[in-house]
Amino acid sequence: MERAGPGSTRTLFPKGPSFTLKDFSIKDFIVRDFVDSLAETAVPANRRSGAGQQAFDPKPLIRTFENALSQLATLSEELQEKESELLSQVRRAEIQHNQTLDTLGRKLDQSMEQFEALDLSLHETPASGDALDRSGRTDTGGNVAVQIGERLEELDRQRRRALDANFLIQCWMEVSETGRITSLEEIQRQGGADNKVRCAVIARQLMRISQRLDPASWDQTNGSRGGAVANGTGKSAEKHNTREVLEKFCETLEQDLLKQFNNSYRRQNFDDMMECSKVLYDFNGGASVIAVFVNQHQFFIDRDQLVTDEVTMDGQLWDQLADPDSEPPGVEPSLQSLIDEVKIVMQEESFIIKRAFPYYETVLIKFIQRVFQQSIQQRLEMVLDKATTVSSLAYLRSLHASRSYISALVEDLKAHGLTEHPEPASAQISQTLDQQLEELFVPYLVGNSYIERERRSLEELFNSLLFKFNLYHSRRKKAPSGFMAAIAQQGNQLLASAKDAYLQRLESSDLTPTQKAMMLRVAGIKDSGNNKNDIEVSEEDGVLSVANAKRIMTWLAESVRRALDLSSASEIPKDVNVLLQQLLTTVGQVYVETALDAALDAATAQESAKTEPDMSYLPSIRPAVTITNLMSRFISAVLIRLAEGNTTVRRNMDAQTKAAIDAIEKKTNSITRSTMDVVINYVTRTLSQQKKVDFRPRDTDLETIVDSLQTPTCLTICTFLDKVATAAAQALDGHNLEVFSSELALAVHQLLFEHFKKFQVNATGGLMVTKDIAKYVSTMKEWPLSRDVEGVVEVLTEIGYLFIIGPEALRERSRNMGSGPSGPAKRLQKADFKTFVQRREDSGSVGIQSVLAAL
Repeated sequence: MERAGPGSTRTLFPKGPSFTLKDFSIKDFIVRDFVDSLAETAVPANRRSGAGQQAFDPKPLIRTFENALSQLATLSEELQEKESELLSQVRRAEIQHNQTLDTLGRKLDQSMEQFEALDLSLHETPASGDALDRSGRTDTGGNVAVQIGERLEELDRQRRRALDANFLIQCWMEVSETGRITSLEEIQRQGGADNKVRCAVIARQLMRISQRLDPASWDQTNGSRGGAVANGTGKSAEKHNTREVLEKFCETLEQDLLKQFNNSYRRQNFDDMMECSKVLYDFNGGASVIAVFVNQHQFFIDRDQLVTDEVTMDGQLWDQLADPDSEPPGVEPSLQSLIDEVKIVMQEESFIIKRAFPYYETVLIKFIQRVFQQSIQQRLEMVLDKATTVSSLAYLRSLHASRSYISALVEDLKAHGLTEHPEPASAQISQTLDQQLEELFVPYLVGNSYIERERRSLEELFNSLLFKFNLYHSRRKKAPSGFMAAIAQQGNQLLASAKDAYLQRLESSDLTPTQKAMMLRVAGIKDSGNNKNDIEVSEEDGVLSVANAKRIMTWLAESVRRALDLSSASEIPKDVNVLLQQLLTTVGQVYVETALDAALDAATAQESAKTEPDMSYLPSIRPAVTITNLMSRFISAVLIRLAEGNTTVRRNMDAQTKAAIDAIEKKTNSITRSTMDVVINYVTRTLSQQKKVDFRPRDTDLETIVDSLQTPTCLTICTFLDKVATAAAQALDGHNLEVFSSELALAVHQLLFEHFKKFQVNATGGLMVTKDIAKYVSTMKEWPLSRDVEGVVEVLTEIGYLFIIGPEALRERSRNMGSGPSGPAKRLQKADFKTFVQRREDSGSVGIQSVLAAL
């Protein structure tokens, strides 16, 4: 029953909706929504709108649901019939399927039985007679089948060889009789890699045939030959120059393949490039295609156009490169740009090489060799030639920076892997890169050429820095000839040699302006002048400078760093030994020992001086010791360690270093000993000038004596000793200063001890003795003395008391006297006590005599 439409007449009893199986087959069917829709259609419109309160009428709902139930029952019956029909169809299909499986199973079993029988027949070795298989037919066994197959393959190969031989003969006949290769040209025109390979193989075979059958064409060099040769029929047959024809064809074939390779390269058709390279490899070993790829590469074309470019580093950077006190500016910019570009190009091209060549390692090696031997080598030569025109130091720095930067390129390429990327490079490629790097720098590092340049450069720098020092000491007045002059003769020769070497170098014609300016700046002079005597030097120029020594060490350290990078591992110990010798000669002998010789000369010259000695030479010991310590530490921490790989060289270096330091120590000790003699001689001479009346004044001079502190002799000596102590503190420190001061104090003590035994002392003079001794003791106690020496110096105080105390006090002091031999001791000995007491003016009195008798 259908519901009335909008325009139809409303019936008294409207019928409910009708349903089909499709209404219940949809995926979104929900029972609750279905029931709600039935209820909605059953309620009248006026009730749904809620107009008025009417009593509930269940009849429409009952009729609607009864109608729906009747339709659902009808649909259920239809659905049951369809389900029954489908179940019967399924049972029939299952029966048919089982029958089909049985049939296929029997057929599979038959196939397996036939396969096993065939497998057994192939692996069985027939005995006598023929064997019957299951079908009753005879079978000769699997070995026979294999032999037949091998025979057929052999026949097929013979057939192909025969066809190839026939074709080869045909081509030879064409070449020798007509002078053309029509058959090969036909194959070439067909195209394709196989045809090109076949053309290449046949052409190569024809060349060998021509060499054997037509030697005349290989002997002549003037082109084709003609002539008539009688044949069997009395006619003449013209022969052609087979070599010329074949070479022309091979050249054409090769050029076509190379042209095709280039076109494919421009189109980035790597597959076609691979085919061409394979054919050319079979044709002539691939030499031509490798040459075309490498020689015509855009990188080399562009770089060949730039090979005449000037080295681009500006003048300021070149000046910095030649300045030994500035940090090296690094690799030259144009060389750096080239190396950076090489890195990118080789990484990109190695990818192409691997896809375009079956023998890619060979091609990559050729490419690497061309890059290093042409592009990098040409630019490197230009950079080093330019550096040579600047200065020797600029050349060495440029060589080192270039080697370091190119070495970094090689390591980057090996790590990248090139054709093996992302894996590291193969052993052969790595070896090629290392070999090219070594060959690139062989001309500059062969033999001793590099280390000699390094030594000469250091020698120029050292001689420039020490020129004024050497000039000052060459003009210095030498000590009188004698034993010490003979000892210093070698040092004087080195000094003169260094000074003359600097002057000769300045006057050399091959000295560049930049290097000359550098040498003058380091030397601290404006112009070399026409006469070396015109150069003024001061006292300060002749004094040792720790700052100059540090500059020398810095320059030497830079040379060592270069030697480590540029020299081979086996040569490093020998090269370091050369640098050590330069250091010991310049710093040890020419610089330090020269200053010590000057100090020793100054000390020796004043040993017999009648005036107060000048101790200004003594402080030169301190910088000499400091510089020697710096040098020794540098040698042991750097140079000796670098030579540990060669035991002989290391021992030699140890011996040289020890000998040089021993020589400096001996000269330092000689200076201190000579200084000791100078001081003792002057104190002795001054004490000898002590007046007799200083310790036996008249009574009229008593007032003057009370006002005076010490005698003039004492004041002179103590003032001088203060100067000596100040100079010694500037020259020595630590234990060395203590030893020197203690020995000097003992020597002065001994002089004073004997000095006061020589004078008669009255009562007033005893007071002056006491004051003098107190001044001497206080002066020496200000020095850094050892504890034992301080006790010995204190004994002098006891001597002063012996001249002023009375008999009873003397008797008390005599009880504490020692009985040993006279000399320096912490206690005054009885013999000395008696001698000093006897110098008293009242020594003849009863009291004094009783004291002496008691001793």
